[in-house]
Amino acid sequence: MTARRTFLTVAGQLALVGTLPGCVVERRVPTDPRDYGARRGGGAAGDDREALSARPGNAPPAEPAGPGEHELGVADEGDSLLFLPSSAGPRGPVPLVVSLHGAGGSARGGLDLLRSAAAEHGFAVLAPSSRESTWDAVRGRYGPDVDVLDRSLRRAFELVRVDPERIALAGFSDGASYALGLGLANGMLFGAVMAFSPGFVPPAARTGTPRIFVSHGAADDVLPVDRTSRRIVPQLEEDGYDVTYAEFEGGHAVPPPIVRRAVEWWGRPEG
Repeated sequence: MTARRTFLTVAGQLALVGTLPGCVVERRVPTDPRDYGARRGGGAAGDDREALSARPGNAPPAEPAGPGEHELGVADEGDSLLFLPSSAGPRGPVPLVVSLHGAGGSARGGLDLLRSAAAEHGFAVLAPSSRESTWDAVRGRYGPDVDVLDRSLRRAFELVRVDPERIALAGFSDGASYALGLGLANGMLFGAVMAFSPGFVPPAARTGTPRIFVSHGAADDVLPVDRTSRRIVPQLEEDGYDVTYAEFEGGHAVPPPIVRRAVEWWGRPEG
């Protein structure tokens, strides 16, 4: 597969383009230099904590959920949210993006990251919450967050007929790092990964070859681009992934033009 890199400069600073409503802007700077940049390699032999088992069905759900926001009831605390646009018909199939919040955030931050784009472009958004202050593999090991996401996906597939060819994983900051690690480990489920300002790639055994979109602000002072995406992207390309990279003039945030670019990239056919 021929890797591709596309560089995008968005004119102006954050004062001009702003950030998405509800988007968590982190001020946490890792003290361990190993927290920056790409980490490669797989998990331990026989260690499949990162593997997701949920898969969409072929038939419309018996009792489909209507448009709007739904709590999924998969956790007593930190429940997952599902958003269905008004254009989503009861029989589907509907494209789906799983959206992961940044450190210190919740399902609300993940949902708000893509809600407006979902309403405009007609895709569903599933937003889980991490069990602790950030995602398990970002802290060192896959585990409880994978379990909650698996249950969330299974419940979402019961409520809406999802297009199995149009499932993506997205995230911001720590959520972007987690999206890269978990997305590459579950490339047979996720056809695309959208990583907004990632810090590193948590290691895991990889499956499939999802397309990858990475964005990063040139003035990011939380996860500096020289030590993160400018290292991550070349290594992903070296590993054979099709990567589109969008670097913009701004800090640690997700400007609306970047969200639009990512969604349009996802909507284009492969090739």
